[in-house]
Amino acid sequence: MACSFGVEMEVGQKVRIRRLRDRVSELVAKRLGQVGTIQDYKMTDGSGVGVLVQFEDKFATWFFDDEIEVVQ
Repeated sequence: MACSFGVEMEVGQKVRIRRLRDRVSELVAKRLGQVGTIQDYKMTDGSGVGVLVQFEDKFATWFFDDEIEVVQ
């Protein structure tokens, strides 16, 4: 999947949470800047695609592709 800034993202790839579009719970907000692993893709609103990201502590949630960046 190509994200909105042109980088391919794949299941199993490491990504960093770089921003949050909307208000989120404190549990999700504290993930800003953290690195997790893409587990799956998610249809967001019928036309958009997000990614399910799992962190080291096994917590997982989805993000829009413009909220994450691939860790090189």
